[in-house]
Amino acid sequence: MGILMATCLLALFYGFSCLCKLLLRRRDQACYLLAYECHMPPDDMKLSADSCVKIVSRNRNLGLEEFRFLLKTITHSGIGEETYCARNIIQGREETATREDELAEMDGIIFDALDKLFARATSISPSQIDILVVNVSMFSPAPSLSSRIVNRYKMRDDIKSFNLSGMGCSASLIAIDVVQNLFKSHKNANAIVVSTESLAPHWYCGVEKSMMLTNCLFRSGGCAMLLTNNRSLKHQAKLKLNHLVRMHTGSNDEAYNCCIQVEDESGNRGFRLTKYLVKAATQGFTKNLEVLAPKILPLREILRYLVVSRLHNIRTSITSQKPKADGGLRLNLKTGIEHFCIHPGGRAIIDGIGKSLGLSDYDVEPSRMALHRFGNTSGAGFWYALGYMEAKKRLKKGNRILMSGFGAGFKCNNIVWEVMKDLDDVNVWKDCIDSYPRDLNQVNPFMEKYGWIHDDDLGFVRFDMSLLVIE
Repeated sequence: MGILMATCLLALFYGFSCLCKLLLRRRDQACYLLAYECHMPPDDMKLSADSCVKIVSRNRNLGLEEFRFLLKTITHSGIGEETYCARNIIQGREETATREDELAEMDGIIFDALDKLFARATSISPSQIDILVVNVSMFSPAPSLSSRIVNRYKMRDDIKSFNLSGMGCSASLIAIDVVQNLFKSHKNANAIVVSTESLAPHWYCGVEKSMMLTNCLFRSGGCAMLLTNNRSLKHQAKLKLNHLVRMHTGSNDEAYNCCIQVEDESGNRGFRLTKYLVKAATQGFTKNLEVLAPKILPLREILRYLVVSRLHNIRTSITSQKPKADGGLRLNLKTGIEHFCIHPGGRAIIDGIGKSLGLSDYDVEPSRMALHRFGNTSGAGFWYALGYMEAKKRLKKGNRILMSGFGAGFKCNNIVWEVMKDLDDVNVWKDCIDSYPRDLNQVNPFMEKYGWIHDDDLGFVRFDMSLLVIE
């Protein structure tokens, strides 16, 4: 009897100790965002309507139809006149970018964002950083950009540094996933994530329309984020990472090729965006939500959706005509999410995802305004949209934010953050937040100045590109 009792007690003690270890391990796996800083480029890099036209007019391969296509694209892109571009492109050296141009562009963005980040997070110095993850899809020098940062800030010899390339516009979410997994084996660690994109050598100078789109969308920008799993710093945190789900649909050839770097028939290198892009984004997002939704939505919403879907299927099988779809046939993500941060990669993606989720203009406003003010800044775009929410004082303690991003490959990644305290920093938006939101349905400045290019009479005369340039 005594042996049996002792065995039971030992088993109970072992089970209790395993439970305690599991709980302690989960405590150490928390991921908090302490601070983030978005780069604000200087005014000499600003790309107004006139400067855009000057750059485009230097491409002697373009004809009237190509100019009309570019004007239509830019006027429907949702991008304004205050975005930024690499200096060598503005200076007229888009076809002759050097390695020095690339490094100067990266140094200007990365070091500015990191300087401001360390100035804001005064309790943590560069020597206290344990993990560094840098993502720049289109530029991967040796030594790496992460090594360049380590050298600049004299970080520790035992720092775990990573340099990600080719990950596309959702790269910053992938970088955060890398950090989250490293936190599982590193206690009380601090991590830096840097996200930007190289534009200096990647201006497309050909005439293929599917490759000209990137010139209209991508702009200079970047962001640096400070994360930790140190629970003693929890009171300083802005956000807590609750869920992260990644989905890769690259096994589908159309999805893989819908966003890809190639050379055109004339040997001009660029990024081709196909019509399948929006469909790939929708399909990837749907598959991602199948995993994420049960983790973030209340049981009553999931049961409601299952019942409505079942009734819809029964009705469809009985009637020959498919009943008209309505809002009840989609999951209501607002029952588990207060704020939506769709990657500001383009108006079509923002509007498409917003419509599929039944989001209001208020819900997609941060993404639309970030696209208008800063353009598509690749992996940094989420943080300009998040900065808009914070500057507008939307983020309150306990709110949940869904970040949704898409990248070449084709990848769809979702992150759910929890707001740890009321946030009201005006950040990178401080000089213009009062002028937003803008009415994007008003006359576009590009169309207002250059709408005459659609005049039918131009088709009967020799088109002179100098007509476009306003000195």
